[in-house]
Amino acid sequence: MRSLTFGRRNVKEILRDPLSYIFCLGFPLVMLVVFTIVSGSIPSEANVEIFKLQSMAPSMAVFGLTFIMLFNCIQVSKDGSSAFLIRLYASPMKPTDYIMGYTLPLIVLSLAQSLITFVFSIVIGCFTGYYFNLGNVVLCMITMLPTALLFVALGMFFGTVFSDKSAPPMSSIMISAASILGGMWMDIDSIGGNFLKISKVLPFYHGVKVAKFAIQGEYAKVGKPVLIVIVYALAIFLLSALVFRRKMQKDVH
Repeated sequence: MRSLTFGRRNVKEILRDPLSYIFCLGFPLVMLVVFTIVSGSIPSEANVEIFKLQSMAPSMAVFGLTFIMLFNCIQVSKDGSSAFLIRLYASPMKPTDYIMGYTLPLIVLSLAQSLITFVFSIVIGCFTGYYFNLGNVVLCMITMLPTALLFVALGMFFGTVFSDKSAPPMSSIMISAASILGGMWMDIDSIGGNFLKISKVLPFYHGVKVAKFAIQGEYAKVGKPVLIVIVYALAIFLLSALVFRRKMQKDVH
């Protein structure tokens, strides 16, 4: 109950900032429109898949989750640099309450954000002649939950380790890295080489693959990449929780 109360406060803080709407919702939706226009300008014989709606919609849904990381990072670092958390440390709240208060609401926001992205994609598809399978959309949103947890955990980690001045730039660097190494803007598989090898070691590539496989109904291919993302997400979440707990204990004493 305490974690839910704390979580509602965190959501209000995030939604109070207009940048939340611009980056979390506006930017991915604008990029969808831009890439749809680009795709329409490419001759069909070129056979370029990366800019097609069925490929860009899941990519932009994952891209939107990176901003969840940024806002969690800002919130955690801002709370840590102020007297707010220190006052809360004197309350009956336990470390688990704080961690869940930062995590659970953002998972719900991630689902809402993904839903809006896919609804917008479905609307675009009505004009471009591509129709999404609603069952695939639901599966895609479910399989993206580990990716959402991954970015929420990364935001908590950066927000705990770095100050409120350096944490946002570190998250911005991570957004760029995740976008490039995850293949959100380009077809990494066609590039190959060491770049592809490095991308496959990291979870971002697999997070994008999970979303694309699910939205296109390739269920047999979802298992391995989603397992990789789950392992990364749980490992980083546990690391973030441990770091946050130690920082909390240090501040109390």
